[in-house]
Amino acid sequence: MVELAGVRVFTWSIGAAMRAVRAAVVLPGLFALTFEGLGNVQMATFAAFGGFATLVMASFGGRRRDRAVAHLGLAVVGSVLLTIGTAVHSVTWLAALVTLPVAFAVLFAGVIAPNLAAGATAALLAYVLPAASPGTLAMVPDRLAGWWLASVVGTLAVLLISPRPPADALRDAASGCARALADLLGAGLRAEAGPDRREASVRAKHRLTDQFTSTPYRPTSLTNADQALAGVVGMLEWSTALLCDSLSEYGDLRDVPEVERDLFAATGAVLRDVAGLLDGADTEPDLGRLDEALEASVTALRHLSVGTGHASAVDLSFHARTLGIAVRAAAVDTLVAVRRADPETVAEWQERVYGIPERAAGAERRLGVLAAVSGVALHHASLRSVWLLNSVRGAAGLAAAIAVADVSGVQHGFWVVLGTLSVLRTSAASTGATVWRALLGTVAGFAVGAALITAIGTGSAALWAALPIAVLVAGYAPGTAPFAVGQAAFTVVVSVLYNLLAPVGWQVGVLRIEDVAIGGAVSLAVGLVFWPRGAGQVVRTDLADAFRQSAAYLRQAVDWALGMRPRPPEAAQAVAAKIRLDDALRGYLAEQGTKRMSREELWRLVAGTTRLRLTARSLNGLPSPDAEPDPVSRALRDQAAHLTSWYDRLADGLTGRDPRPPGELAPPELTAVAATASAPVVACTLWVEQHIQHIRPHLEELTTAANHLAQQRTRPWWR
Repeated sequence: MVELAGVRVFTWSIGAAMRAVRAAVVLPGLFALTFEGLGNVQMATFAAFGGFATLVMASFGGRRRDRAVAHLGLAVVGSVLLTIGTAVHSVTWLAALVTLPVAFAVLFAGVIAPNLAAGATAALLAYVLPAASPGTLAMVPDRLAGWWLASVVGTLAVLLISPRPPADALRDAASGCARALADLLGAGLRAEAGPDRREASVRAKHRLTDQFTSTPYRPTSLTNADQALAGVVGMLEWSTALLCDSLSEYGDLRDVPEVERDLFAATGAVLRDVAGLLDGADTEPDLGRLDEALEASVTALRHLSVGTGHASAVDLSFHARTLGIAVRAAAVDTLVAVRRADPETVAEWQERVYGIPERAAGAERRLGVLAAVSGVALHHASLRSVWLLNSVRGAAGLAAAIAVADVSGVQHGFWVVLGTLSVLRTSAASTGATVWRALLGTVAGFAVGAALITAIGTGSAALWAALPIAVLVAGYAPGTAPFAVGQAAFTVVVSVLYNLLAPVGWQVGVLRIEDVAIGGAVSLAVGLVFWPRGAGQVVRTDLADAFRQSAAYLRQAVDWALGMRPRPPEAAQAVAAKIRLDDALRGYLAEQGTKRMSREELWRLVAGTTRLRLTARSLNGLPSPDAEPDPVSRALRDQAAHLTSWYDRLADGLTGRDPRPPGELAPPELTAVAATASAPVVACTLWVEQHIQHIRPHLEELTTAANHLAQQRTRPWWR
């Protein structure tokens, strides 16, 4: 969409156009078959709304097989929910009580996979329609027949008429980023890495991150392949920062020592292979050559005598090795993502990402997705999870709407519940703004619908002619037009449909306005009761947690790389905190209305947590030396402790646990100790110091952003 003078206007979208055409062809056809052909009102109603759920509300991604499985799952889950909704409708308190666990389970399941998140509203439609509409268990067969007819025909239409799946777009962006990095590295080795090439690599990185963060939920599921694809995104982003830092410091890489030049060249070759794999080419990254170059760099540094040029050589070795390790990790992630990894590579990947010991990797593979699902559910079983908060809020809102619709005795209680589902957002302020948009759109839709019906009358021929056009607009609007336009288009569809069922004229639009207003009021009340500040507060909490967990991970990694820790660092908590932060940030950015927190400052803080975690991950890839602690390693351990304490204080300032503003935090002094040591220093110790020194220049930029974020705590939620 485009904004002109604060007004959002339509933009052309091939995907939305295909969705609209599918809906305009299939939905009227289903309705005509079941209502005119079979004369079954229940089947017609559920075929019409089931078609809208399948063709418009559900937007599944992935390959054709993935989308087919997702639509089959929606059909099965919808059938179960439809039956439950019909069974509990007759008892108000029972319907409201059952809605709580049902709606929570459907909404919370979105943490498992993007297709579950994309299908949540469609699945809930299968529940709230019967739960808020008159009916008996004797109607279940007809309702299921309509639902399954819509599911089967709608799924076939989606599979036959679909744009390119989003997963391919993410792979394309990752491939472009890897290729841009390879080009930049090659240009650096030829002393041709000018500003234009660096800008091209940064633009490619931004395209990748924009593609990854463009939806309010993660575009990857919990399967190994999808989790590995998410890892590719993170490692390429990190590699871009590392390479740009190296070129900024050295200008070009043409005159670097041969051992480091070979390492850079091997790294560039693997980057090109990564790009090829993501494009579907039959290639194999030469990880053996990269491993040999990494080992040669280690050997050269070990034999390097302390003296003139020693510090510069150590710094260059750090840049070359860190970039090589990051690109190697990206290559392993890519092999897993494209399902080209052998069992040993998968075991290596699982140990690096999840901290699973290699001896347990076989058991983990047998547990498969079930273990990942239970793990992510536990990670999100916290008030720091925006998924948990939104699921609780959504379940409470729908339960309240069903109770209010039944007690108030409105003619179409389903519209009250659907109105609640449509406008409930992550904060009271954004919910209120959406309620007004919904009412505005509904009133506009009523006006258009009333004018249409007045003009063409309630004759079936005219209404049947108008139905495909109304569905076409309603199918195109979501995601391409303002929310109010979508509400208006849906109101017109409802007016036409209900006049086909029972010709009552324009009065049906008045009823819809009343019901949407009631539903909006319920949503606003629930938003005021359940976390009125919405995702903003959760973002601050999750940012603080990500800083704490990543700093703890860094301290463990420093101890490991210095030989002061007997077992590898534990990354699980840092990874879980990162995922919760990612979800919270997506939820916050998806909120309607003006954002209180600067997007740039938010991403600066998120980048700070990423830099911290990936620095620890890089240290985790170093071999733990079999050596006794010396004064240098003890000093570096103390520096890591100071850093951890500093990040903890920054986190406390974000959440209010520390009354002092983060802006008063002075970065700790981290003096170089290894390069000036009188005695020989273990090679890994030199790299540890470089990793720590690499963090120091970026600390000051975090305090300003954190200070502005912390100040938001004192503002009322309605401002």
